[in-house]
Amino acid sequence: MKAKPRIARENWQLDGDTITVFIPMTWKRRGGRKVIIAPDGGDAWAPAKARPDETLIRALARAHRWKRMLEEGTHNSSTELAEAEKVSRRYVNRIVQITLLAPDIVEAILDGRQPKGMQLEEVTGSMPSGWDEQRQRVFQR
Repeated sequence: MKAKPRIARENWQLDGDTITVFIPMTWKRRGGRKVIIAPDGGDAWAPAKARPDETLIRALARAHRWKRMLEEGTHNSSTELAEAEKVSRRYVNRIVQITLLAPDIVEAILDGRQPKGMQLEEVTGSMPSGWDEQRQRVFQR
């Protein structure tokens, strides 16, 4: 019997009668369960329906409430607001930054259409201030 040639391509290989497919992916823990994250940052087997992220929605609501309190003078500074809310000043400043998100990003979060990999830390961390840069970072991972 003649040996079958081994053929290798970029993401698959044929070794005799066996085809091996290489799929780049990572595992992440979400809500106490493991999910597969595809190379584009999305859930590889995402359901078709929207999945609102309660943490992001709650943070958006809190951010806008705190911003309004600061603008109306209910509290004169983030330090005063942090003391009243029993959180750190650093946390107040990070959360209030969410009010600077592009409107379509906010809408996507509220509708549950945000990218699967989006986390509160990403939104409150080093998010650029320009809306175009935000869109590029959020929607084109």
